Amino acid sequence: MRVTDPDPVLVAAAIDPLVAEEHPGLRVWSAEVAARPGRSPRELRERLRGAADRWRGAQAIVLRTRPVPWAYRVLFRHLGLDPDITRTPVEALVLERMLDGGFASRGLPADALALATLETGVPVLALDAERVQGGLVLRPDDGGRLVLADAAGPIAPLFAPPGEEHAPGRATTTMALVAVQAPGVEDIFVEEAVWTAAAALPTMGAPS
Repeated sequence: MRVTDPDPVLVAAAIDPLVAEEHPGLRVWSAEVAARPGRSPRELRERLRGAADRWRGAQAIVLRTRPVPWAYRVLFRHLGLDPDITRTPVEALVLERMLDGGFASRGLPADALALATLETGVPVLALDAERVQGGLVLRPDDGGRLVLADAAGPIAPLFAPPGEEHAPGRATTTMALVAVQAPGVEDIFVEEAVWTAAAALPTMGAPS
């Protein structure tokens, strides 16, 4: 995989035919950005604090009724997951805010991914792009669980972070931002999620 444009260009992952038949409208997108893990810049930490201020009790209560978060709750149920037990990514973040009173900075890329998910409802994860062999594909594993995979094999279960082998690390210079699009979620929300995460990443290393 390689970076070809300073603006992130979304590329659709392949979907296994059986997955496409069972979950029509489920899609996965990725975009590459030149970025390294590091400490989050002050601006990003302030944006997370601002997001925490917006997600108070009343907003958190109505979150699941909004179209995008609701679409992921529906998808979780179709995947056999109870979203009241296994939280969707945006609901997990909002619950963290309610329990902790805010969002603790975890550095880059984690803070950029959290901000993107909070602002759009669309979950985004990051991979070390150089460790992805060939294009991404969404397929079932041997146990029937949906996983993101490449030509070498599974990378991560759907909606789960990647293992150490594929996660951004010290040697990472290019990240692949991966967004999962639930059926019924419009493309614009996915694009905004990836662009939001990407916009935060080039600032790493700036004075904080």
